[in-house]
Amino acid sequence: QVQLVESGGGLVQAGGSLRLSCAASGRTFTTYAWFRQAPGKEREFVADISWSGSRIRYTESVKGRFTISRDNAKNTVYLQMNSLKPEDTAVYYCNTVVGDTPSDYWGQGTQVTVSS
Repeated sequence: QVQLVESGGGLVQAGGSLRLSCAASGRTFTTYAWFRQAPGKEREFVADISWSGSRIRYTESVKGRFTISRDNAKNTVYLQMNSLKPEDTAVYYCNTVVGDTPSDYWGQGTQVTVSS
């Protein structure tokens, strides 16, 4: 079982940047993904990255602004978020993904708030 701790969220003005981190313990030889959930909305996929980094995917709304990466030596996955918009405001979660299905075990997430 993988335990995940998200960090790096905060309050930022529109157009600003944040870098989220996902510290993992346990097995890391799998795809990791970032998800987000805004108040009153369903959780949505943001980006994912395979173990080797050879496959990277983004949801259309963040493409060109967000960059997912990982450092396997540090057991850490990152989400660099640039040109942030108010609609990016949400709690951001990371999770392991197998066959496009995330693990049932979610962390607390990290809050990202973008003001206009």
